[in-house]
Amino acid sequence: MRVLVVSAPLVGHVFPLVPLAVALRDAGHDVLVATGGGGLAAADAGLPVHDIAPGFDFGRIALRVFPRHPLIARAELAGTAGTRGAGLLFGALNDRLTDPVVALATGCRPDLVLYEPFAVAGAVAAAWLGVPAVRQENALFDGRELVRAVVARLGAALRRHGLTELPAPAAALAVAPPSVAAQDGWPMRYTSYVGGGELPAWLREPGERPRILVTRSTLTGPGDRGPMPAVVAAAAQVDAEIVLVRPDERSARSLPGNVRVVDWIPLDEALPASAALVHHGGAGSAFGALAAGLPQLATTGPGDRRHNAELVARRGAGLALRPSDITASALTQLLTDGGLRTAAVQVSREMAAMPPPTDLVARLAALV
Repeated sequence: MRVLVVSAPLVGHVFPLVPLAVALRDAGHDVLVATGGGGLAAADAGLPVHDIAPGFDFGRIALRVFPRHPLIARAELAGTAGTRGAGLLFGALNDRLTDPVVALATGCRPDLVLYEPFAVAGAVAAAWLGVPAVRQENALFDGRELVRAVVARLGAALRRHGLTELPAPAAALAVAPPSVAAQDGWPMRYTSYVGGGELPAWLREPGERPRILVTRSTLTGPGDRGPMPAVVAAAAQVDAEIVLVRPDERSARSLPGNVRVVDWIPLDEALPASAALVHHGGAGSAFGALAAGLPQLATTGPGDRRHNAELVARRGAGLALRPSDITASALTQLLTDGGLRTAAVQVSREMAAMPPPTDLVARLAALV
């Protein structure tokens, strides 16, 4: 069958879709990924990719949309907007994406469209062609709520394609471990393509001291301080090796002796030899630490970051802190609190018991 995979033009959105797309390709199906911006890096996984958003600039969309909704904008910066901020941003984005996605689908005639909740343009294209659409989760929200929020702000795109509402998908793929977040659909183990970069040999083995990896977002914007400056400030008081992944210039200045720096690395390969992960609260980072069974410190911040961090903390698998509240004591707790590690390992086993993407291929093909 021919499969069209549709993602918002952002790395953190398309990379979680890549393992299933690769599994479909390896099973003999024709797969085309429709995305843009940084998401075009999915081509590095050997998948054909079509740019549906030439010149994409997420910041410009935010600057156009949020000033008209100051209360939602304020809540979004605080991480308390729920799905309202995502609805505004991705509604505007999908209003722009729908026409090129429908045009692409009309040309390549897919038998199945796989889309993520922030890319409902894929579901519109499937409805236009009359083929099955499948929603694949890539976050820790309930995808149904995200889709409702985005569609509510979609503007005239539905009407342009003869729709008054978005039809329900033929199926949905739920990737969140149930003990952390409830999602609707067939369970599928969360995995993600991690992009390029080489893992240095010293990161493949545990060091003399426990290792804390520290990452930051692939996006920057208002209110996005991230954890690195606070971690660096506290590092000298922590009995650990601390590794900053792709630090900004400010964070990489005047580092204590126990702090090292690396460029982009395949994070999933570095986690097994590490003791903990500190990150910005993004869903991909949270999933990565949970899958590896590592305690994590996720910072609360704009967008979905507070939501993700608080879900992890509620499960007992990590800490949710503002960047300014990161201290040597908190970093030490990541290494010494047996309860955090026990909960993280439990979630890791829960995720490992979910079917891998390869197990979903035949089930998806049966929809056609």
